[in-house]
This record gives sequence, C-alpha cells and structure tokens, in this order.
Amino acid sequence: MGETLTNLAHQTAFFNLAWGNVIMVFVALGLLYLAIAKEYEPLLLLPISFGMLLVNLYPPIMQEGGLLHYFFLLDEWTILPSLIFLGVGALTDFGPLIANPKSFLLGAAAQFGVFAAFFMAMLWGFNDMQSAAIGIIGGADGPTSIFLAMKLGQRDIMGPIAVAAYSYMSLVPIIQPPIMKALTTEEERKIKMEQLRPVSKRERILFPIIVTIVVCVILPSTAPLLGMLMLGNLFRESGVVRQLQETASNALMYIVVIFLGTSVGATTSAEAFLKATTLKIVVLGLVAFAFGTATGVLFGKLMCKLTGGKINPLIGSAGVSAVPMAARVSQKVGAEADPTNFLLMHAMGPNVAGVIGTAVAAGVFMAIFGV
Repeated sequence: MGETLTNLAHQTAFFNLAWGNVIMVFVALGLLYLAIAKEYEPLLLLPISFGMLLVNLYPPIMQEGGLLHYFFLLDEWTILPSLIFLGVGALTDFGPLIANPKSFLLGAAAQFGVFAAFFMAMLWGFNDMQSAAIGIIGGADGPTSIFLAMKLGQRDIMGPIAVAAYSYMSLVPIIQPPIMKALTTEEERKIKMEQLRPVSKRERILFPIIVTIVVCVILPSTAPLLGMLMLGNLFRESGVVRQLQETASNALMYIVVIFLGTSVGATTSAEAFLKATTLKIVVLGLVAFAFGTATGVLFGKLMCKLTGGKINPLIGSAGVSAVPMAARVSQKVGAEADPTNFLLMHAMGPNVAGVIGTAVAAGVFMAIFGV
C-alpha cells in the first residue's frame, strides 16, 4: 500500500514541475484573466493561454503521443494557418479595398515594420532566416508568422514567434491608440472621409481571381495563404456556394481556432519559453508592430496632404493585418475626436491590404531564401 501511494504521489504535478513551469502557469492564468474578464480577443487568447496552462502542468501532452503534439503537426505542415486564411476570406468584405485602391499603399506602408524588425534582429545576433521569421510578427498576423517560421525551418523559435504575434493581435486596442494619437493632430483625427463608391458584384468576383493570378505568378510560394484567402472570399462573393461560405466562416473557422490556439499555447513550455532569446523575440515583435503602425499612420498623413485633407491618417494604422481589429481601433480613435466620424469601412481597405501585404512579405522572404 505504501509503495502504491508513493507511486501515485510521484505521478502528481507536485513532483514533476520545475519553478519555470510554475511561472508559466501564472502567466497562463494572467492571460486567461485578460481573455475572460477583459475580453481581449478571447477567441484567440483563451485557447492559447489554456494550451500554455496544459503544457506546463503536464509537459508530455506536447510530446510525441500527446494530444497537443498532433494538433501542432497541423501547424508544422502549415495546414491550420492556411485554413484560417480561408475563413478570414469568407468573413471579410473586400469592397472597401476595391472601392479605394489607394488603400493598397497604406497596407504596403505598414509592412515596413516587418523589414525594420528583420534588420534589427540580424543586428541583435539572429541569423537571416530567424530574422525573417521574427520580422513577420510586425504584420500582427499569427497564421502568417506560423506559416513562415515553419517554411524557414525555425521550429525551435516558433513558439515565442506565434505567441508574440497572437498576443500583439489581441492587444491591438492597447498598443495602437497611443502611437496613433502621438503622430496625428486632433484636426487630422476629425477628418471625415467621403462615402465609398458602390462596388459591383462583377468587381467583387473578379478581384480575388485577378489577385490570385497576379500574386501567385510573381510569388508562387504565397499560394497556400493567399490562395485560401481569395478562395474564401470567392465563396462569399460568388453567391452560388452559400453553404461553403457559411461553413468556412463559422464551423470550420472555429474548429481551426481551437486547434491552432491550443497548439500554439502548448509550444510555451518553460524549457522552450523562459530564455533570453524569447525576450528578444517579444521585444522585436513589439518594435515591429509599433513601427508598422507608425509607418502606416505617417503614410496616411502624407496621403492626407497630397489629397488636400480627404484622407484621415488614422486609417493608415489599419495597414497591419490584424483584421478587423485594427480597423475597429481606427474607428474608435476617430470617434473619440469626433463622435460623428465613421471610419470603419474606410479603414477596412488598408486592413485587407495589410493581410495581402503580409502574405506577400512572407513570399518575398521565402523567395530570397529559396524556399
């Protein structure tokens, strides 16, 4: 009986957890609080933080044979990131981007954060492929960050990269407003933009097809992400596959979020996460995201000047690809300056352009490194 009780006791977490695991458990509990009590993007943050909790209470769950190990294989094979893009395309209205093609410029401007972090990472001691995988965090696009890290063979740092990317996506409402307000005047934030022109059904159908052809001919490596994004949008706009559109944007999307979120959280075991390298990645990711937000706003200010004050610079911040969160933040900051200002649909143009731009930036890195 004594031996049985001893064996049972040694199977409990009290005998198997290191101090690092305890620290990560408290981090997970803190993130769960933000997800549930503060509602900071709970669809992302709740499964990520719970995956973090599980792996630090029971590390074998992420080892071969463990449940979350098989979830993670779907990340490693880049299946889940591509399916997320399918759902995003099915959910998102590309009309504001089609109605205002200048939005592409704002989406492109926000990608400067990606390349700024790339060069900073190299200066901080990371090799070129690691730097590329870290830099893409600047797009605030979790699926693309996972996709590129796996394609570049950076499995060892994928956990910190993914957690940083998804964390910054979740914290968009906290990180972006101070930057936006610091770079714009109250008069600029009050600018009201003209109503967007109506977009025909033909334009909506042709857009995803043309973008797929053009981008995938130039950068074929973007096909898994961009192709799924445009396919999802074609489901939405064609009007002939309503069942597929509803499945991709609802049931499938939520299933994939569960698998992706918990597996990403499960990469944050104490042994893998509590390192100096992780801190560097988190810092670089924040710099990249802040830089991307700033360059988007600054380019918006330039377009404001060139158009005689017809463009509100705040929509430039939506050029990062956290869709539709970044567009909502543009609307919120604009409404704080003038409650009658409605920027959401205008901001959705740069926001969608940012999704495409981040996928293109990932394709550029893969082309550079011959992946």
